Amino acid sequence: MIYKKVVFITSIFISLWCTDKSIAQTKVSGTVTENGTLPLPGVSVVIKGTSIGGSAMLINKMSSSARSELLQELFVIRENDIGVSYLRISIGFSGLDATIFSYNDLPSGQTDENLDNFSLNPDMVNLVPVLNEILTINPNIKILALPWSASKWMKNNNATIGGESLPQYYNVFANYFVKYIEGIAAQGITIDTKTIQNEPKNPYNNPSLLMSAEQQKKIIRDHLVPLFATENINNKIILFDHNLDIVVLNNSDVKNI
Repeated sequence: MIYKKVVFITSIFISLWCTDKSIAQTKVSGTVTENGTLPLPGVSVVIKGTSIGGSAMLINKMSSSARSELLQELFVIRENDIGVSYLRISIGFSGLDATIFSYNDLPSGQTDENLDNFSLNPDMVNLVPVLNEILTINPNIKILALPWSASKWMKNNNATIGGESLPQYYNVFANYFVKYIEGIAAQGITIDTKTIQNEPKNPYNNPSLLMSAEQQKKIIRDHLVPLFATENINNKIILFDHNLDIVVLNNSDVKNI
C-alpha cells in the first residue's frame, strides 16, 4: 500500500509554538497520528502546509536564535523535521493579525479605482521578512494567497465585516490581485496559487466578505483571468475556498481557468 501524508499547520499552532514548543509538538504529533496518513493507492508524496500570515509578528518578536530554530524545524526538508512545503498567506489582514488593514485604505467616502494608493507597506514589517527567511531555507516552497476582505470602499456596507463586493468594482478588485502578485514578486516572493475569498459564506469574521459562487465565477471569468492574461501572470486559481458542497464548475468558461 502506498500512502499520501497530509499535514496542515495553522497560524494558531505556530503562535503556540512561539510560546510553548512542547505543547505544539504534542499537538502536531496528534494531528499526524489521527489525520496525517491517508491511504491513496498510486500516490507517494508528502504535502505539508501551514498558514503563516497572522504568525509573522510573533515570529519576528522571537530572538534570532529562537526564530532560526523554529523556522529550520518547520521548513527544512529532513527526516526529523516537519518539512512544510506549502504556505497559505492572507492578502491584507486576516482574523489573526493584530491590526486592521488592506492595501488600499481610504477615508470614508473616497474611492481609488486606479489603485494609485495601493501599498504593501503593512506587510513589509513582519510578513515579507519572515517569508524571505523561509524562502532562504526552502526556495521551492509553494505559496497560496487569499484575501479575507476587499478594501471597505469596494464593498456595499463600507465595513471590514460582512458585506459584498460592489459589481462596479469587480475589475478594480481583480486589479488589486494583480498589483499584489506583482508587488510581492518584487520582494522576491512568488505566489503559486490564489483564491479570491477566504470562507466566502462566512460574514462574521473580522475581516470577512460574502461572495456567492456566481459572483466568484463572474469576477474570475470576466475580470481576473483576462487581467492575468494581459499581465502574463501564470497563477493557479482555486474556487470557493470553504464550502465544497456548492458547485461552481458547471460552466465551461470556469472549467478552463
